[in-house]
Amino acid sequence: MTRLATPEDREPVVALWQACGLTRPWNDASADFDRAVGGVSSDILLLEEAGRLAATVMVGDDGHRGWVYYLAVAPDCQKRGLGRKMMEAAEAWLRERDAPKIQLMVRDDNEAAIGFYKALGYDVQPVVTIGRRLD
Repeated sequence: MTRLATPEDREPVVALWQACGLTRPWNDASADFDRAVGGVSSDILLLEEAGRLAATVMVGDDGHRGWVYYLAVAPDCQKRGLGRKMMEAAEAWLRERDAPKIQLMVRDDNEAAIGFYKALGYDVQPVVTIGRRLD
């Protein structure tokens, strides 16, 4: 059973993201956590096992489509279906908000993640992500 993250969850959540290799020096994971937990159209879903954090997923609705970020499963909990369970929870969260589509970004060299999402029925889409830092 998943639950919503609260501000008190920041430290263990960010530590899990770091342990899973999801953070980058140019992105402030703590600030990402705070924006998602404090946002009106986003949440971070948590899964705990035996009193400890086992998995997370950040989910948001931009008004046009749903987005997923920071899907993380503790290294010693991987290969047990928790990633699938977290994506099902993210999809349910978005369906509750009538989001018509779910999207996520994966670095193009992350073959393991791409394979995981393909196994869940997601398709690699022919788009180019264009961006610019504002900070």
